[in-house]
Amino acid sequence: MKLSNRITSMQESPIRKLVPIAEKAKKNGKKVYHLNIGQPDIKTPKFFFDAVKNFDEEVLAYSFSQGIPELINSFTKYYNDYGIDFKPEDILVTNGGSEAILFTLLAVCDDGDEVLIPEPFYTNYNGFGREIGVKVKPITTKAEDGFHLPKKEEIEKLISPKTKAILLSNPGNPTGAIYTKEEVYMLGDIAKENDLFIVADEVYREFIYDGFDYISFGEVAEIEDRVVITDSISKRYSACGARIGCIASKNKTLIKQILKLCQGRLCVPTIEQVGAAALTNVTKDYFDKVVAEYKNRRDVVYNALKQMDGVLCEKPHGAFYIIAKLPVDDAEKFVVWLLEEFDLDNETVMFAPAEGFYATEGLGRDEVRMSYVLKEEDLKRAMEILAEGLKAYPGRK
Repeated sequence: MKLSNRITSMQESPIRKLVPIAEKAKKNGKKVYHLNIGQPDIKTPKFFFDAVKNFDEEVLAYSFSQGIPELINSFTKYYNDYGIDFKPEDILVTNGGSEAILFTLLAVCDDGDEVLIPEPFYTNYNGFGREIGVKVKPITTKAEDGFHLPKKEEIEKLISPKTKAILLSNPGNPTGAIYTKEEVYMLGDIAKENDLFIVADEVYREFIYDGFDYISFGEVAEIEDRVVITDSISKRYSACGARIGCIASKNKTLIKQILKLCQGRLCVPTIEQVGAAALTNVTKDYFDKVVAEYKNRRDVVYNALKQMDGVLCEKPHGAFYIIAKLPVDDAEKFVVWLLEEFDLDNETVMFAPAEGFYATEGLGRDEVRMSYVLKEEDLKRAMEILAEGLKAYPGRK
């Protein structure tokens, strides 16, 4: 029987599709250092677990489709602490940031419409677009430019009558780039002048290094009616498994329409919402410690990569990812080879091949994305394995 073009044209996740190979390697006795996925090892704040343990209801009932009031109020407090004045009616709780992105694209785009996205980008942007018939038009950014945006006129050349939105992550996944205030306002001007939405994926808002300035699209009053922030507690509080995110926008018509999608999937799990609502009690010193820890980890990986012959990369200043160009014929083949055929004292390492983070054919073929989410000693070992693996790989360029 024939399956839909919608599903067969959707790409596999470059982050997860090689997991069966890694699992086979582990069953064969190898230790695998996972730098392929952004799963932090930082402890989830105890507030979450305490709230779940103290949940004392006789019936685990549906919650409101828009989210429980306690969690919505927690999100509004969080944004207000950043100087972003969202009201409870501006927020919808979602099953993670991924559902927030999917629901937003469903609400602002029709089949055949286009969305501009700086590449390399989070792979699910392309996957969700394919799923609902939306075409991704890439704004190509380059490592030698720190993955910053091209000039305004270059972006405007990509706009067509079918363009409905600009979607981007800030700080960036997979690049770690932080857009400057000038870039944020430039995109705001483009959105106003061409009647576009800006879908701002800001899940890495806390992870800023080296004193870089960060500005949220939610802070730009001139475009508040066309900004949609998609967010998540997953990386911020190291709570990926809770699957709690949100959509925040001052466009009341948009929020009202997306609520219909929320009603269609009934509700987000009640107990996870209860736990997430308690995270409003997390203090600033938690983030200070976490950011300092990630900066140290970034430095371990970046400094090691800069010592490897033929490896090219730029220092990322946000999130916890780095894109590295390797002296290999094909990064996916190299990652598979590391898992299947190479080890250093029965240990190997796994990365995400970066080609799947691009929409432009051919780009990223010799690049990998690394998530520096492991403790320092593990990252040092992973870099040792990579260095030796590059020396031994038969497809080295």
